[in-house]
Amino acid sequence: MKRKVMEQSVLLVSIVKWIVLASCTGILVGASTAVFLKLLNGGIWLTSRLPYFFLLMPFAFLASTLLVKYLAPDARGHGTEKIIEAVHRRSGKIKLAVVPVKLLATVVTIACGGSAGKEGPAAQIGAALCSGFADLFRFDNKDRKKLVICGISAGFATVFGTPIAGAIFGVEVLYVGGLLYDVLLPSFIAGMVGYHVSSLMGTTYFHHPLSFVPSFTSLFFLKVCLGGIFFGLCSILLIESLTYFGKIARAIKVREEWKAFAAGVVLILLTLVFSTQYLGLGLDTIEQALQGHNPPWYAFILKVIFTSITLGFGGSGGIITPIFFVGSTAGNLFGQIPGFGSAIFAAIGMVSLIAGAANTPIAASIMAVEFFGPQVAPFAAVSCVISFLMTGHRSVYPSQILSMSKSSSLSVEPGKEMRQIDGVQYEEREKSLTGIILKGIRKITGNR
Repeated sequence: MKRKVMEQSVLLVSIVKWIVLASCTGILVGASTAVFLKLLNGGIWLTSRLPYFFLLMPFAFLASTLLVKYLAPDARGHGTEKIIEAVHRRSGKIKLAVVPVKLLATVVTIACGGSAGKEGPAAQIGAALCSGFADLFRFDNKDRKKLVICGISAGFATVFGTPIAGAIFGVEVLYVGGLLYDVLLPSFIAGMVGYHVSSLMGTTYFHHPLSFVPSFTSLFFLKVCLGGIFFGLCSILLIESLTYFGKIARAIKVREEWKAFAAGVVLILLTLVFSTQYLGLGLDTIEQALQGHNPPWYAFILKVIFTSITLGFGGSGGIITPIFFVGSTAGNLFGQIPGFGSAIFAAIGMVSLIAGAANTPIAASIMAVEFFGPQVAPFAAVSCVISFLMTGHRSVYPSQILSMSKSSSLSVEPGKEMRQIDGVQYEEREKSLTGIILKGIRKITGNR
């Protein structure tokens, strides 16, 4: 009896402790995210007044690269990936220098036209502040890791206005096929508190309840399943493109700053050929796709290319907003098949791409409810899981650790980072006919 009383006392103290700490995390991240979003929106408003603002991209990429290279190398990339790496390798230790550098680099990149998102920087800034908070009060490594994970959840929740999906994202994104139940309570609290703090500071959020959702029929269910397969393939396209352009960037043996400047010039040329709609966040195009207006059929492919060049060659920003763009436009295209419905599949595609590319099917399914309403939930969940399985052992976050094989017919070793598993798969693909063709193309272009 005494042992049981002691056990309940310890659990009660632990619950109270994490209610307080998670609330502090939510306040910290909610406030920092609100400031970041105001600065970002201000930067976008300022450059949008210039007739050819995208001509600033080479200088923006150059400035971003120099800031990261000389002031905070940990601020490189799209944010969330670096937090996952810090949690797995350094017990969540993140330098505070990341906060101002990531903020400035991201605002400069996106405001001048770089194709990137806002969730990664917000999460990384919040996580760095949480890491500093843990160091200030001399928390041990275990508590620091939990606080940083809460920072991921709160950052995601406060950027998109999805407190429940944000909480689940933070505990789902670290391990493919596993949830960190011991961080579930503080993640929920941090996400909800962060969302309300950011809202009180004037942040407004996107919500798009669908006006029409088809009733369940065997035919529509089959369409959703086919859509999940298609969105899984789109996820593969995005992941492989990010990987490929990253390899090209590393293979070019010139200084990073000149590569960044050249990438900005390439994006200017692509913009002049196609359109400015593939620059920046692309929120207008996402909204149009969800309303049933049909963007060009190749819109999702171009967004993949613009984003891969931006993030591969020195631009700073997140990856989830570009995933929204790719998913909604690809879903809109899929829905243009007679009898399907472009608006409903744009919504399903938007969340299914997150499930596939980020390996977070549960968070993506919940996000569908928070964005589009509960009627779409069963269909979105089916598509999200299929997309997640179709992507295989790949990820836009290579530092994720695999907890399970996505099929008993595949021989993979759990416990490894996704980059290690995908590296083995890459070597195997090299031996296939497709690999031989790709090898020939690289030989012709001089890329190894």
